[in-house]
Amino acid sequence: MISKSIRDQFVEFITLQGFDDKYIDRKEEKRILEVGVKNDISVTESLALIQEIAKDKGLVIERDVEDKAKAVLESGTADGKITKKEFEEAFNVFKVACKGKVPDQEIKQRLKQMMETNGWKAGGMFGIKWYTSI
Repeated sequence: MISKSIRDQFVEFITLQGFDDKYIDRKEEKRILEVGVKNDISVTESLALIQEIAKDKGLVIERDVEDKAKAVLESGTADGKITKKEFEEAFNVFKVACKGKVPDQEIKQRLKQMMETNGWKAGGMFGIKWYTSI
């Protein structure tokens, strides 16, 4: 168990990471975890503290945003293909969840990468032109 003073300092460090933009990206999250480990705080405990602070301070955690968008894509992959409509739904979920902190084109590229990583193909009645244009 960590001391109260180390915990308090760590909480302040987490808060500081999201202070300027209310957004904790993956690099910031990794940095937080590294600082936690250096202070004998387990990764599990650090992640729990990040979630707690984010909820209390209204911070957005990039990993959570990506997980929400991925869930939307997964729900549309019954046949292993993602339609333009399903992609747009995931895009909208991502955009709302990240509170505008990620540019539209970057969101599309991340979703496309997510599809490729998971082996999901673009499909649908209107072809895949929308997908190749990303």
